[in-house]
Amino acid sequence: MHERPEEDVRRDARNLEIGHSAMRWAGDHLEIEVEERDTRLFNPIHRRVAGKVRVYPEALNRTSFALDPAENHIWHCMAPRARIEVEMEEPGLSWSGTGYFDHNRGSEPLESGFNMWHWSRAHLKEGAVVCYEGERGNGSLFASAIRFDRHAEASHVELPAIAPLPKSKWWVDRRTRSEIGGAEVRKTWEDTPFYARSELDSKLFGEEVATVQESLDMKRFASGVVQFMLPFRMPRKPA
Repeated sequence: MHERPEEDVRRDARNLEIGHSAMRWAGDHLEIEVEERDTRLFNPIHRRVAGKVRVYPEALNRTSFALDPAENHIWHCMAPRARIEVEMEEPGLSWSGTGYFDHNRGSEPLESGFNMWHWSRAHLKEGAVVCYEGERGNGSLFASAIRFDRHAEASHVELPAIAPLPKSKWWVDRRTRSEIGGAEVRKTWEDTPFYARSELDSKLFGEEVATVQESLDMKRFASGVVQFMLPFRMPRKPA
């Protein structure tokens, strides 16, 4: 993963190409072609990472949600539930399972709009639920829970109780929502100075669920120290 210049990005109504990688709608599914190299600094191997991911939505949601009163930041959960198929050439791995597909867009950088962000998503027996909350750049707080039915229709529901979580190894504050006000970190997948992404055990709407949770500290992200470190993790030149 690395940042690319504007001329490496091409898009139309059904396609998005970034460098040699691409995403496109192919009939009933989203097809993601990955063609990258590990180009982190001080890593001389530059291992190839290539393959395909196919995302088959169970249903599509067409409703977007503004995350701030000025609508500078928009969140769209396109597929609350999906089936995924992964076929990698390098490394030679393949698997299938359940998935989720959303995206954010905005007219300003995230660090301009938010100080802190907590987000979680869980599949239910029918549909899914997404909880998100945080602090905007002006200090105002926001929090919502949105439940999607099996047709991907969205409705706001009452927020479950706050469930505090232990800080990440980088001491990023984390929390989620759970019906019993408690949740357990099963595994942390990504742990950085400003971002943590984890799998949790929690309870929502009477169901024991596996929850994907993330916490994002944009004040840390915007700090000079983290900005200095980022190119070592994510180079800013074409591969």
